[in-house]
Amino acid sequence: MSIPSLDELRAIGAAQQPTYADPAVRDAAVERLRRMPPLVFAGECDQLRDRLGDVARGKAFLLQGGDCAETFEGVTAENVRNKLRVLLSMAVVLTYAASVPVVKVGRLAGQYAKPRSSNDETRDGVTLPAYRGDAVNGFDFTAEARAHDPHRLVEVYHASAATLNLARAFTTGGYADLRQMHSWNTDFVKNSPVKERYERIGTEIDRALAFMDAIGVDPDEFHTVDFYSSHEALILEYEHAMTRIDQRTELPYDVSAHFVWIGERTRQLDGAHLELLRHIANPIGVKLGPTSTADDAIALYEKLNPEHVPGKVSFITRFGAGKIRDGLPPLIEKVTAAGLEVAWICDPMHGNTFEASTGYKTREFDDVIDEVRGFFEVHRALGTWPGGLHVELTGDDVTECLGGGLKVSAEDLKNRYETLCDPRLNRAQSLELAFLVAEMLASRD
Repeated sequence: MSIPSLDELRAIGAAQQPTYADPAVRDAAVERLRRMPPLVFAGECDQLRDRLGDVARGKAFLLQGGDCAETFEGVTAENVRNKLRVLLSMAVVLTYAASVPVVKVGRLAGQYAKPRSSNDETRDGVTLPAYRGDAVNGFDFTAEARAHDPHRLVEVYHASAATLNLARAFTTGGYADLRQMHSWNTDFVKNSPVKERYERIGTEIDRALAFMDAIGVDPDEFHTVDFYSSHEALILEYEHAMTRIDQRTELPYDVSAHFVWIGERTRQLDGAHLELLRHIANPIGVKLGPTSTADDAIALYEKLNPEHVPGKVSFITRFGAGKIRDGLPPLIEKVTAAGLEVAWICDPMHGNTFEASTGYKTREFDDVIDEVRGFFEVHRALGTWPGGLHVELTGDDVTECLGGGLKVSAEDLKNRYETLCDPRLNRAQSLELAFLVAEMLASRD
């Protein structure tokens, strides 16, 4: 199967794209990317698609999380390890407390570009291009830093390769062993509101592992985990250059990540993003917000997955706590009535952002929880499966979202507000969320 050329996609028109001053420099960067080895393999993408099929059928739960926008500076062993350990901890809580397999997907190794509501930013009478993520330009408020630079796309590749290399080493080299559960979070669980619950689960798992050791059972699943990468497929030059024909299947795969998604701002049915992604064999997510209709969702599914391959399409809903209970049911009802099998994933972050009294962009932990609760309530009422969670989080003790057990206040935000785009849950809030979701899953019947 062939894919449309970049010129054909540009002719269609694409939202939220960089504006490069020199097309020749842009094309040279794209050609360099085309010669780079794949970051992931087609067989891994197929494996994830099959697991997402299990999610769609109610046999598994998806946990997808990571930075709002990665930075080149953040590609360190400590940073990657911290994100992995909070995801692994959350997954163990969900798996053990809810007795359901958890598919683990990192929002990492490629999440370097962000759509913006405005092309420009003005400070003190000076207007410059908005920061669109390290894939496009720099955060510093200077004309030089804010210029759109295609060389950054090649840097995205190298940063993603380093991140994936570290992630694979951690998840297969012993760090993900279940016996390490206590050490993943020893330093911060001590002061966390969920300390006792987390340690209790850890002790119960230790006891179960000791029993299995005694009877000679030691499966590989106790020592390693399957971990997949994902990002928003935003910049067409990058995604197109990283799309290759798989020799086994002769199908195109976007080998920049196992799972890519189309955002709320770029899911136009006649847009270039949909045109590119409908040709690739990867599993694909689509963000659906308050402006989405059930007919939109069905049309998007049919265009992306005309053959109705299980696990191929996931809908990631982002309504906001105040709108989820009214906005989600009509989508699920009509999509289900149309016989479409999709994984329904809750993004409780993007619909709940506001500016705090201290001027920081933030989210209220209670709103995040309320949207997740509404998501579960809707699915329970309709008899459908709440398939997963898509969250922006970090493995660090940042102060970016209000509330949680540690009661982060508006005044606390200034202490460790480190994100360059949207606010993220810190480690303690992420683990607290996992326990609350585990309770919802355990009581789903």
